[in-house]
Amino acid sequence: MAIFHPGELAIQHRAGFGNAVVPIGQRFIRDTMPEQHQRFFAQLPFVLLGALDVQGHPRAGLLAGAPGFLRVPDERHLDVHDYVVAGEGISEALAPGAQIGMLGIEAHTRRRNRLNGTIVGAEGGTLSLAVAQSFGNCPKYIQPRHAEWQPAAASGAHVTRGWDAAAGRMVAGADTFFIATAHPDAARPAEASHGVDISHRGGETGFVRIDGQTLSVADYPGNRFFNTIGNLELNPLAGLMFIDHVSGELLQLAVRAHVEWLPPPDTAPTRPGRTLHFEVLEAERTTGGLPLRWSAAT
Repeated sequence: MAIFHPGELAIQHRAGFGNAVVPIGQRFIRDTMPEQHQRFFAQLPFVLLGALDVQGHPRAGLLAGAPGFLRVPDERHLDVHDYVVAGEGISEALAPGAQIGMLGIEAHTRRRNRLNGTIVGAEGGTLSLAVAQSFGNCPKYIQPRHAEWQPAAASGAHVTRGWDAAAGRMVAGADTFFIATAHPDAARPAEASHGVDISHRGGETGFVRIDGQTLSVADYPGNRFFNTIGNLELNPLAGLMFIDHVSGELLQLAVRAHVEWLPPPDTAPTRPGRTLHFEVLEAERTTGGLPLRWSAAT
């Protein structure tokens, strides 16, 4: 199994890590879910989802349900029962054969695990996913808050399209967003690493800078796999999603990304930093329809 595709390998080298990341990936990226990941997904009230929409553009969305709505029949499969889809363009993407990226995140414990794979069944209100890649992420930059399943909180969804002042305020006030990316061959992947991915970005409130319809964020040090930027190296289209954890509004952005490489700092002269720039192509802000409520972590 190819752990990393050429875009990821190119970024690992340019970032100054050479071939050192490959053996780490071979240890931690599996084609099965370890038992602790199986238990983790089973207790969650929501997961983030990355998928390709009908135009082939990566989209970030969300699946929610009462804890236990994610079930693991065996280490190679995950089933989703009695779920609610949040986010425009996601329902249409949930068809057999579609590639998905899934991120389970429990912000109050600062745990997160990822799963990339293929939808192998979608009928009777149940999704069945076959695992291609399963791996954990470190707890860095996760803002602690507690999410609860509250179906009564979901009212009819209303979508406002276009980049406007309200969308800008959501981005300016955010301490977290999620980014869906895809390999150029994700619709028909030849390797497990050629699919769709979704990842988390977090920081202090205001960590995303806004200049007109361009958003910029520093690429903080992470697991060195560079799954997101590796995809962007080959395919600059991405989908961002912001959640207003007070109102429950969702903001989805279709963007074109550009990676700016920065001079290496004196403390790491062989390892340059990076800034991610996102040109907003489309914006959709959804009010209502999210059956979750967040509270401060205790």
